[in-house]
Amino acid sequence: MSNVAKAQRAQLPLVVVGHVDHGKSTLIGRLLHETDSLPEGKVEELRAQSARRGATFEWAFVLDALQAERDQGITIDTTRIWFHGPARDYVIIDAPGHKEFLKNMVSGAASADAAVLVVDGAEGISEQTRRHAYLLSLLGINQVVVAVNKLDLIGFSSAAYQAVANDVRAYLQSVEIAPTHVIPVCARDGDGIVVDSERMPWWTGPSLVEALEEFKVRLPLTEGPLRLPVQDVYRQDDKRILVGRIEAGHLRVGDDLRFSPGGQTAQVKSFENWKGPHQFAAAAGQSVAITLDDDIFVERGSVAFAPDSPPVETNVFRVKLFWLDDAPLKVGDRLTLKISTSEHTVSVEAIDRVIDTQDLGHAEESAVVRNGVAEVVLRSKSRMACDRFDDLAPTGRAVLFREYRPVGGCIIQGPLAEQEARNLTNVDHAVEIDERIAANGHRGGVLWLTGLSGSGKSTLAMALERHLFDRGRQVYVLDGDNVRQGLNRDLGFGPEDRSENIRRIAEVAALFADAGFIVITAFISPYREDRARARDAIGDGFHEVFVRAGLDTCEQRDPKGLYVKAREGKIPEFTGISAPYEEPEAPGLVVDTDTVSVAQGARQLVDYVNANFSSIPIGDHRTGTAGG
Repeated sequence: MSNVAKAQRAQLPLVVVGHVDHGKSTLIGRLLHETDSLPEGKVEELRAQSARRGATFEWAFVLDALQAERDQGITIDTTRIWFHGPARDYVIIDAPGHKEFLKNMVSGAASADAAVLVVDGAEGISEQTRRHAYLLSLLGINQVVVAVNKLDLIGFSSAAYQAVANDVRAYLQSVEIAPTHVIPVCARDGDGIVVDSERMPWWTGPSLVEALEEFKVRLPLTEGPLRLPVQDVYRQDDKRILVGRIEAGHLRVGDDLRFSPGGQTAQVKSFENWKGPHQFAAAAGQSVAITLDDDIFVERGSVAFAPDSPPVETNVFRVKLFWLDDAPLKVGDRLTLKISTSEHTVSVEAIDRVIDTQDLGHAEESAVVRNGVAEVVLRSKSRMACDRFDDLAPTGRAVLFREYRPVGGCIIQGPLAEQEARNLTNVDHAVEIDERIAANGHRGGVLWLTGLSGSGKSTLAMALERHLFDRGRQVYVLDGDNVRQGLNRDLGFGPEDRSENIRRIAEVAALFADAGFIVITAFISPYREDRARARDAIGDGFHEVFVRAGLDTCEQRDPKGLYVKAREGKIPEFTGISAPYEEPEAPGLVVDTDTVSVAQGARQLVDYVNANFSSIPIGDHRTGTAGG
């Protein structure tokens, strides 16, 4: 078949799985031969090689690409080969069946749209058959044909075949797989592979190839929502170029993009193409280099998407997991999770249940042993962009590492609310929110003041607190000094500790706001992602206020002498000098202290509070009572 003709035909990735001794490789070899999918003269060459070695020719030799496979008699790696069906082509993924090579079986099956499960008609379902079937279910492969092989060993008996078929159907049903057909075959002799067998006149169903033709090709990823994980960011002259592979959807010049985590927005300005014609669009499967119309902060691991089709953004989520390490997985273990181009430090929050692949029993175990399957809750230190596997497979599956070693794989079932993650329940207070609003004259909430050190955050916060308190409002300021000396005294100033500092502050502020307080926070909080997490923790009561001042202005003020020490190298990771500050993109209010006085800035804040918090206006700044 010519390359042109091949490209025009539909293609379906097909994984073939089965126990090491159930004849899987033999079935594939015979299938390739019966459909004329082997190079001309290949079978004759293998027969001659077998004769020279004094061995009996076997169809499994077709797939024996490695000498080690012949010597060990087992398949040790995944092999991909084209098979030409009557109406379309298949990419056959031969997945290892031996228990010790389960990791390779998983990596092979993960890219398949359908599966053939090979079962020995004489032996029936084995432990590995159950394990492979469950992993097919775990990976979301629900198009399955079963080939009951070695019918010659049971005398081509209809009754013996039917007994095995019934067992197989029952087990697959228990793991939520409904096989389209359970077909009797004798792979060694070609019975039931392409045409009906004279030795099985009782079989009235399709041949294996006819059954494969009934499979449906998965909806192409180009039809899905846009997902472009950023692989890297390069500087070229005055250009900032984002590169990555589009995992789903389409991308065009002029498209609006949003990035997760962080929420930054921009438009696609151009595609950078070092060779070939100018490019204006791309789709799933293509690697691209793009520039944006705004110099926003985006880094490796960020995911670009269309604003109306966002991914899930979460810290706590449930996964179905298969574990491949010798050391058991336990609650509290810390791992590295890699999903698309991002890496996240995760801890095991809970092991909900461990699945016994023999009887599918669910046990409340405290650990998951090698080759075990479990449903687990993971908590990420950083916010993570992903999709539910059932919604979008490429961004819904991940690999787990322990000390740079791959130790497991998982598919994401979905995010969890914090209460569900920790088996907590909300407290039903005896005082309703409306009662607090009526008593206080205002609703609770958080004014989150962010800006460089020296921009005036604390000065404005204290002025606003004084003004609100004098007018009978429930108000309190949280700032770096009062929090770092107590609640967060154990934290440093590196990126991870800064993030944890903001997380704790947000949780405390949320409690104050729930109690009806107007909480004013005054923190640099330099990272958009951390402020987004604070918004999530606080909810609708979160109001971001950008206290803007240029670096020169802040250094001139330098009320605590911190900039001088940072310039001298005495304070590492100092925002604005040796660490970045990411300005808010859409704050509720901007107070520019380069151009306004403290009194003017306080008036802006009072106006904002009146508009967003108060059921009764707080003072009348037109008469000067809001000066602070």
